Amino acid sequence: MGILDKFSLKGRIALVTAGAGPLFGSSISQSLAEAGATVITASRSLEANQEFAESLRSAGHEAYGMQFDLSDPDSIRKLHRDVIDRFGRLDILVNSALTRDGHVGGMESQNPDVWMTAAAGDFSGLFLICQQFLPDMVQQKRGSIINISSIYGVVSNDPTIYEGTTMLQPPSYTFVKAGMINFTRYLACYYGKHGVRANCISPGGYFNGQPQAFVDQYCHRVPVGRMLDNDDIQGAVVFLASDAAEYVTGLNLMVDGGWTAL
Repeated sequence: MGILDKFSLKGRIALVTAGAGPLFGSSISQSLAEAGATVITASRSLEANQEFAESLRSAGHEAYGMQFDLSDPDSIRKLHRDVIDRFGRLDILVNSALTRDGHVGGMESQNPDVWMTAAAGDFSGLFLICQQFLPDMVQQKRGSIINISSIYGVVSNDPTIYEGTTMLQPPSYTFVKAGMINFTRYLACYYGKHGVRANCISPGGYFNGQPQAFVDQYCHRVPVGRMLDNDDIQGAVVFLASDAAEYVTGLNLMVDGGWTAL
């Protein structure tokens, strides 16, 4: 097998949670589809996932839209049943979904209820969706789990980049993203002998219509001089999902323009 062949995902079944969303998800799904995988996207909106899947099919790819709620254990179990019943297996699981309702306000305004809302999806949901699909991957002796974390799971946020804006970085976000990284390492160590790899990607700041003051301060600080866009994460996802990374597990791959190198 040549090196380019190792990057092919032809014949693989991939599930991307929040895979039709504008923040990373749709870009991740598109890259996996272009690499040859059959892609399933899932989030709260069945309609949005089905519409996005149709757009991928119109471009000549295999794609399907499903529905689930990361904070609802029964919904996660149903998603697992639906995927296995329809496709028979899962080769690639990309955990991109985030319980955004639980990440609001700064340190002074957050409370334990807000943190529990975040934990219901970002901790319990992440755990359960991995727990559901791991036995299938173990049985087939192959699987790749890719968790989407953040630079703020590795380093604290820089308060100076928010100056001149009303933006706040919730402490709960940093907390759950850091936990995701070490949970990924746990999965890598316990399931590597079964042929299952687990890796993280920690992206830098994504441009999403933030105030100009924030954008300018962010771009001034990051070595490459710009914020991350959708295309920047695609190569990392395809690499970690593919046989080109068959000896790569437990990695937290920084896609941050050099932010954490400073």
